[in-house]
Amino acid sequence: MKRTFLLLAFLAFQTAFSQQADFLKIKKYRINYLDNKIQETSGLNFFNGKLYTFNDSGNAPELFEINKTSGEVIKTLKVNARNTDWEALTNDGTHFYIGDFGNNDGSRRHLTIYKVPFQGDSLQNGQVKEIKFHYPEQTDYKSTYFNTDYDAEAMVYTNGKLHLFTKEWASKATVHYVIDPELNEKQDAAKVETYKTNFMVTDAAYFEKKLYLVGYTKKTEVFLDVFNETEPGIFFKERPRHYYLGSSLSIGQIEGVAVDQMGIYLSGEKFKSPLGSTKPALYFVPKEQLRD
Repeated sequence: MKRTFLLLAFLAFQTAFSQQADFLKIKKYRINYLDNKIQETSGLNFFNGKLYTFNDSGNAPELFEINKTSGEVIKTLKVNARNTDWEALTNDGTHFYIGDFGNNDGSRRHLTIYKVPFQGDSLQNGQVKEIKFHYPEQTDYKSTYFNTDYDAEAMVYTNGKLHLFTKEWASKATVHYVIDPELNEKQDAAKVETYKTNFMVTDAAYFEKKLYLVGYTKKTEVFLDVFNETEPGIFFKERPRHYYLGSSLSIGQIEGVAVDQMGIYLSGEKFKSPLGSTKPALYFVPKEQLRD
C-alpha cells in the first residue's frame, strides 16, 4: 500500500511538473565540450553572425570567438578592462557591452558595463568606456552570499537601451531594469517590470521581438522562458513559454544563451557536486523544436 501511494504521489508530481513546463531536454543537442580555456563560460552573444563567449570572475579579461558547429575557439580577444565578475555580453552592432555586475553576496557598490568598440575583427581597446550604475532600491549592502536580490547575469540591447535582468537568490524572480548606454555619469538603473520565474536567471537573449531567459534552481533544475515583446522594451505582460532543459548534473551550469534564425545556442560551465561533475559544453536546439 505504501509503495502504491509513493508511486501515485510521484506520478502526480510528474503530471503537475509537465503541466507547468514543456520538456526540452538539451543533453541530446550537445554540439561538443568546450575548450579548457572556457571552463566558466558565463554568457553567449552573436555579433555579425559570429558567436562569442567569456569566462567570469577570477579569469582574464578576454572574449572568445567560438565555432558554432564545433565549439572550438577560433580567436581570443583581449579586452582593456578589469574582470571583477563578468556575467553578461550583448552588442548594438558597433560595440560589445560587457556586464561586470556579478554580485552574488549583494555587497558590490561599483557595478559597471564596459562599452567596447568592435570593428572588423578587432576590439578598439583605446576607446573602452565604462557605464556605471546602481540599483536605487538597494539600501543594504551587507554581504549575504546567495541570499540577495541584487545579483545580475543577464543583459540585452534593444530599442537603443540596455536591458538588465536580475538573478534573485531570495525571491526567485527577476526585475527588468533599463540603462542608458550613452550616459557618462553614474546612473540609477530604471526599474520597468518584474516576473516571478521561480528560478535564478543566468543569461538573456533577444531575437525577433522575443526575450529568452535561462537559469536554474538550487535543486539543479535548468529552465528556459521565452517571452513575447508586447510593446517596445516590455516583455512581462504575457506568460512565457516555459521549458525544462534538464539537470545541471548532466548538462552543466547553463549560463549562456544566444539565438539566431536557426535556433538557440546554450553554454554550460563546469559543474561539480558530491554526485559527480560535468564538463563545460555548447548546445544547439533547432528552432523547429520550440513550440509556437
